Formats: sequence, C-alpha cells, structure tokens
Amino acid sequence: MGEQLYAVVYKKRIMTRTKTGRLREKWTKEYREPEPKDYDAEFIRAKLEEKLQEWDVHDIIPTEKFPHGSDNRPKDYGMPYWRDLFSPRQLLCHGTGVETFRELLNEDRQGGRLTDIRKAAYGYLAITLDTTISYNSRSSQWDGTTGRGVRNTFVRHDYAFRWSYAEMAPLVAGLGYEWAFGKTMDSLQELIALTGSVQNAKLDRHMAAAGREPVITCKSGDGLDHMGDDTVDVIVMDPPYYDNVMYAELSDFFYVWLKRTAGLVFPELFRRNLTDKENEAVANPAKFAGQKGAKALAGQDYEERMGLIFEECRRVLKPSGIMTVMFMHKSTRAWNALAKGIIKAGFYITASWPINSEARSSMNIRDKASAKSTILLACRPRQRKTGSAVSYWEDVEPVVRRYVRERVREFEKAGMRGVDVYLSAFGPALEEYSRSWPMKRSTPRRDNIWEDPYLVTPEDALDAARREVKQWRLGRLINSTPNKNLDPATAFFVLAWDAFESPRFQYDEALHLAKAVNVDIDGDVAGRFAKKEGDYLMLWDSQKHNLGTRTTWHKSRTMIGALHHAAYLGRKSGAEAAIKYIESEQLDEDDSFIAALEAILEVLPPSYSHTRIALKGDLASASNDFDALLNIRRLKFNDRIDDPDQLKLYEGSC
Repeated sequence: MGEQLYAVVYKKRIMTRTKTGRLREKWTKEYREPEPKDYDAEFIRAKLEEKLQEWDVHDIIPTEKFPHGSDNRPKDYGMPYWRDLFSPRQLLCHGTGVETFRELLNEDRQGGRLTDIRKAAYGYLAITLDTTISYNSRSSQWDGTTGRGVRNTFVRHDYAFRWSYAEMAPLVAGLGYEWAFGKTMDSLQELIALTGSVQNAKLDRHMAAAGREPVITCKSGDGLDHMGDDTVDVIVMDPPYYDNVMYAELSDFFYVWLKRTAGLVFPELFRRNLTDKENEAVANPAKFAGQKGAKALAGQDYEERMGLIFEECRRVLKPSGIMTVMFMHKSTRAWNALAKGIIKAGFYITASWPINSEARSSMNIRDKASAKSTILLACRPRQRKTGSAVSYWEDVEPVVRRYVRERVREFEKAGMRGVDVYLSAFGPALEEYSRSWPMKRSTPRRDNIWEDPYLVTPEDALDAARREVKQWRLGRLINSTPNKNLDPATAFFVLAWDAFESPRFQYDEALHLAKAVNVDIDGDVAGRFAKKEGDYLMLWDSQKHNLGTRTTWHKSRTMIGALHHAAYLGRKSGAEAAIKYIESEQLDEDDSFIAALEAILEVLPPSYSHTRIALKGDLASASNDFDALLNIRRLKFNDRIDDPDQLKLYEGSC
C-alpha cells in the first residue's frame, strides 16, 4: 500500500492575560497542511538505500520474518518481515539509533570502561531505544481524542492494522529521544525510591543478618532448580491470563531490536532467533494449528503448564508459607484451568479479594463488556487428609452458595458492579471448593463424556457462584415485586446487560449465564432476541427484535418479547400507542411484566438526555429503548415503579 503525509502537528506560542491582567506565554497544538519542504520521502529513501547494504552485513536492522501465530495481520497486509512494520523514515531513524548504540559500546569495550554499572546503563539505553521504536511504527497512532501526542504500537494487545499512523520527530526538543530518555529515567527513579523505602530497608537488614542477598533470575517458573525445598516464605504471582494476551508474539516486536542492542551486553538472554512461544504458559491455539480442536488443546496446554509451575511453587514454599495469585478473566474455562492447577499442585485457597485495577469511564466503556477488577487469591500448602471420609458436592454446594452471597454483599457495598460482581464471587466459591477437595457427587453428570461423571471440578463451584449472584442481582433490580421471578428468557436478557453492560459479549459466557437461569440459548435466545456472531452473542434492541405483530408474544409468553414490542411501539408511534398495547394484553395487571419493566430500566444504557454521554451504534439504539420504556413507566406505572436507581449516578448532568 502507498502512504502520504496529510497533516503536520506543531506547537504555536500565543500570549494570553491572567485574571489580574498580566501577560503570559502559552503554547498550543496546531495542525497545518504539508508544505513542499515536508515532502522528503525521496531523500529519505535514498539515504536508507545507502545504509541498507552495510546494515544488513552488520545486522543492524531486523531481517527476521514475521512468524505464524494467533495474529497474522502484518503478513496478510503485505508485511512479511519485521522491518516492514516501519516506514523508510522510521527505519532510517531506528537503524541510526542502533548504529550509534554500538559505536558507544565498542568505544567503552576498547577503552576498558565496560563496568557493571555501564552495562546496566546500556541496558536502560536499549530499553529507551525500544520505547522510541514503539512510538514510531506503521501502527503508532495520533491521539485524536485528546490531541496529546502519539500513541504507542500496542494500544491494544494485538497487531491491528492502522489506516493512518503518526510519527514522533526524534530530535525535537522535549520529544523523541529526549522524551523517551526522560520516561526511562522517571521509571528508574521510582524503582530506586521503592527499593529504598523504610519497609525494604528493614528487609535488607533482615536478609543481611541471615547472610543472604536478593537473587534475580530469568528462569522459567516450572524450573526453579536454584532453590531448595521448603525454603521460601512468600510467593507473589501475576500469571498469564489464559488467552487474554499472547505475550511472546507481541514481545517479538521489541525482541528483534533488543537483541541487536541489549543482546550485545547480555547475550545469554538473547540466544533465540525470536521469543520462545512453545514453552509459554498461555492458551494459544496457534500452537496447535491444523489440529482438530485447537482451542481445546490450547486450554489443556495452559492448564498443564500452569500446573507444573504451581507444583514447583509448592516444592519451594515452606509449609507455613503463603502464595498470592492475581487473575483477571471473564471466562469460566480460564478460571477452571487456573483453579485446577492450584489445587492439584497441593494448595487450598484461604482468602480472596477483588481489586479495582482498570480505569473505569462510566458508560464510555459499556460497549467493551470488560472486567475492571483483578481477583487476588491467597493460597496455603495443603496438609494431607487423614481418614477415609469422602466429601460430597451435594453437601458442599449449599455452603458455597451461602458464602458467595455473604461476600457479594460486601463487594457491592465496596462499589463492584457489572461483570465484576460475578468475577468477585469466583474467589469465595473456589475458597470453599478447595477446602473440601477432593469431592464426589452422589449422582453422575451426563453432560460431560470426557471426564469421570462423578468428578467435581472447580467449574461446578463457579456455576454455583453464578446462580447465586443471579438470584442476588435479580433481587437487587426488582423492588416493586420482590418475590417475583422473571421468566428464564427475560432473566437472561436482563442479567446479560447487568453483567456485561454491552449488547455484545462472548458466546461462551452466554452459555454459562444461560445455564444459571435455566434457558436454552439456541432454542429460546438466539433467533428470538439475539444473534450468534462467530464467538460472540449480540442482543437485539426492539427495532431488530421488531415483533410487528403479537404472534411471537402469544407463542413465547416471555416478558422480554412484550417489553420489546412496547418499546418498539413507543419509539415508532409514541408512549400512548405502547400503553394501549399493554392494556389490551392486560400486562398492566401482570406482576411479571411490572417486575421485568423495573429490572430492564436498571440495566439498559440511559440516553444522552440523562447522562450527557453520547452513545453510538447498538448502544445508542438500546438507549432509545430505555427512553421509550421510561416514558411508559412515568405515564402508566408511576405509582408502582420508581425512577431507575441508575439515573441517580447522573443527577446534575443535565
């Protein structure tokens, strides 16, 4: 594909007056069209051609091919080599940076000045160069929302194609290299301050008294052969989150440059052509390309590798020690794999806490169906069971559900909502499960032919947690008729919006929610008020549902059908037409309809008129349903249903 410069960002100095009338200098960002002097593409290409042969001989810039993996878009868009991810100007800049790095390093080597301190300095210099490379590729973007500057290549954890890209001028004062050096220096100073804190000073004195020094290694977590049995007091682990991020695949972007800089200082860390993907503990279907059931094989591979890591942790941890594991994933499959690894390795979970770890921007993130919390699991070595008593799941499940309800109350008071409420329940469920493990069930399961039908897995505990949260959330959403349950299809719709805050979410998660509310997702959901789109399920609004006639409503008798038809009429013909329909069907006398109306008004996204937040696409259409149903409530059910509690979040916005 071709490329052309279409805008230049620059700073402009203006003079303004303060409130007291004094003049002051201010700098603002401005945009201008390219001028003839900006078109230096031919000059850049000529300079690059002069350098390429020499650089190839001395291995200055990447010559490696982009490997096959889970994200092959660079190759699909005609970039088969790593160097193709950079424009000629960027490649000339980065190659010159590597060349200069090597010149400095050779001077120090030849002068006998390459001390450990200077080696460390070169390590940080290599990181700085890689920072510049990340902000100057064909995937770096201009931040058009805030106008603050260039965004790095991995705003998302993938190799998404960019139709336009931005370049950061490397030699402008305060930008480019100067900015990247400052970024690295700030991070280093924070690390120094952290390690020099009072708490760490006490730790240093303790270790000195014991005759020990800190040891930092790059060993694999399943091979801690430099550590003896029962020698560690505390293990803190942030493991890979199943299939969320393919770390090794993304790391190649940096690795191909780092091995040409830092690799000359620390060669033992850069022996491979590219990063090691085969032994990485992630659920990566690309490892099993061409094999039947690649996704399932990837999950099994993750479970086995994490199991080996946890076994090694169990070996080195003292009997009185503790292991803390942090995990964030919406998929029950991911949690099941992690919990199996922890429990089979000889641990049980003693406590769990959800921590708000991601920025929340109110409804600006409603379309992402994303979790904002990380769950911390405290794990202790399990002592061997004595006696022959067998625990049965039928006895343990009620205990799991009671404990989940107790903890969910606490989490909601602390501000948890959406999918985070469901995730926060996973920790307590696994606590109770792990205390009673191993368990059997008195009657066999018939929905899993691949495992022992009497086997109880962590997934059983997670399903119990979902069912309990389902009951809890419905009780919180319905106040007008607190003892009234929703029909399964309507409960699915309401809880899906409540959990994911988006009409689009993973189909696997839809299956688990359907199981919790006892609805057939293929027979009662898909094709009726939702559509399966690949690995996702998309909930319809009333326009897409568009019953048109009452046939479907009479046939299914689901309240989501009735609500969608009322919302459709309200949007098309006004609230009076919708109310006339409700009265003709005697829905105004049906407590189930009242409960469903109240619940759906608590989960659909309010419109701009209430929030001053502009929604787009399917979210905007769902907010139109909210407005139509809110008008119906105010005109017909004002004495039975209060305004939605969620509107209190936006009081004062209008």
